Amino acid sequence: MSTDREQAAHTRLGRSATLVSRLWLGTVNFSGRVEDGDAMQLMEAAVDRGINCIDTADIYGWRIHKGHTEELVGRWLAKSAARREDVLLATKVGGDMSERLNDGGLSARHIVTACEQSLRRLGVDHIDLYQMHRVDHAAPWDEIWQAMDRLVASGKVTYVGSSNFAGWNVAAAQDAARRRQSLGLVSEQCLYNLAVRHAELELLPAAQAYGLGVFAWSPLHGGLLSGVLRKLAAGVAVKSAQGRAQLLLPELRATIEAYEGFCGRIGADPAEVGLAWVLSRPGISGAVIGPRTVDQLDSALRSLDLVLGEAELAELDAIFPPLGKGGRAPDAWIS
Repeated sequence: MSTDREQAAHTRLGRSATLVSRLWLGTVNFSGRVEDGDAMQLMEAAVDRGINCIDTADIYGWRIHKGHTEELVGRWLAKSAARREDVLLATKVGGDMSERLNDGGLSARHIVTACEQSLRRLGVDHIDLYQMHRVDHAAPWDEIWQAMDRLVASGKVTYVGSSNFAGWNVAAAQDAARRRQSLGLVSEQCLYNLAVRHAELELLPAAQAYGLGVFAWSPLHGGLLSGVLRKLAAGVAVKSAQGRAQLLLPELRATIEAYEGFCGRIGADPAEVGLAWVLSRPGISGAVIGPRTVDQLDSALRSLDLVLGEAELAELDAIFPPLGKGGRAPDAWIS
């Protein structure tokens, strides 16, 4: 194990020319798990430390009310005109915003209306990266791109991205965009970490083929890979004692014990090892992190300098075996 201060902290946003930090500040924990004042400090600290992407969604803040987190980000941006220039602002569309009949999904009507509402809540005149939060199988791609192209042409959106897509969704979206001579998707956000490696089979190869940058969300699987057993034993587990971490822990307890033992042997924090592994993977541009404190933010940033050697990567593969023995999904099925 070694550290490499020369490792790039920034990357291109997919095949676009725009540079973004490899770590994005995710805001899903704001407006409920992180108090508004602490969230403001986290955004300030992240930008001060070189993170230039704030990632949110129109539905975030649902613990208070949907849209609250965009409003919070907007209040933070309004404190300084320079912040808006320094930050790549990313939000998402597609979740149900209310019980009204058409207040969700990816119809052209909802995409355009939701964008206007996000702009209002964020207090800005354009969104740098507008991401489809999930696939809407009822919405034809021609309809989706009609709406997105309209927003791009009007200057209200700069780039379009996706989240939680399968490989074939990426292919369908990009082929439809090409027919319209549109840039199409520049990025995909997907669930990816040592414990959940499904993206390796088809999504990552598809993203590479179509020029998308891939940014992993939940790179520590909700705290499962951040030293959960140690924290539970010490009675200090917070996020790792709930949600997706606790759902998977009973099944993977022996695996997590081996993982935490491995981290102890190499003298590294489990959270930093887990994030460093994600950042080392082929086809992964970066990760969306959700720190609740500045200390957790600084821990995530240290992972940028942590380089795992071949022997250590092989041991992690032995602890968390890759699907299909690490290969891609087959190009053709042979009976």
